[in-house]
Amino acid sequence: MLCKRSLKRFALVFFGGLVMAAAATVYCDSKVRDAARGKLYSDTTAIPNRKTGLLLGTVRSLPNGKPNPYYTARIRAAVDLLRSGHIRFLVISGDNGRAGYDEPSDMRADIMREGIDSGRLFLDYAGFRTFDSMVRLRTIFGQREVVVISQEFHNERALFIAQREGIDAIGFNARDLPGRDGLRMQVREKLARVNMFLDYLVRRKPRYGGKPVSLPG
Repeated sequence: MLCKRSLKRFALVFFGGLVMAAAATVYCDSKVRDAARGKLYSDTTAIPNRKTGLLLGTVRSLPNGKPNPYYTARIRAAVDLLRSGHIRFLVISGDNGRAGYDEPSDMRADIMREGIDSGRLFLDYAGFRTFDSMVRLRTIFGQREVVVISQEFHNERALFIAQREGIDAIGFNARDLPGRDGLRMQVREKLARVNMFLDYLVRRKPRYGGKPVSLPG
């Protein structure tokens, strides 16, 4: 009898936890989507001009050695905005936290291969997470208006953070992936949105600060 009661209690706690987790995920997802509504663009002919773009980093190559299609699409989107004149300067923010791994430098090199002047590119080596990248855009690079460049699902979360940080941000959507790979990333994104709310709940700060970086006027 005691064993049955314990199992019943465990089941109630377990399924109750699942319900709460699902509700939290739906709530966070809804708030993030609301913050990005009307602020996302996929066409360079429609997006307003801004002085600065923020390119969110990702790995250049997959573990199997093939090019990362998310990376390639973000590079293409950033180059299109720079060439079209919709942004004048680009902050490239990514992870450089271990030897031999440098997202910002990889992205800069590939953008320069497209003929973009290095003087228009500024690197943030401490963009370990989207939260860090967005906060540091304001605190280190002094920018309060920006075009965020990434895939749509990622841009939505970045725009929510921008809203919380007092940054006037819009997003330019790089090409997304269809099928199983895209679905896997969408699931990860839902969890990242919940984690972002926890960041604000515990008043988390970016991992590193640093000296201010001035962009040309």
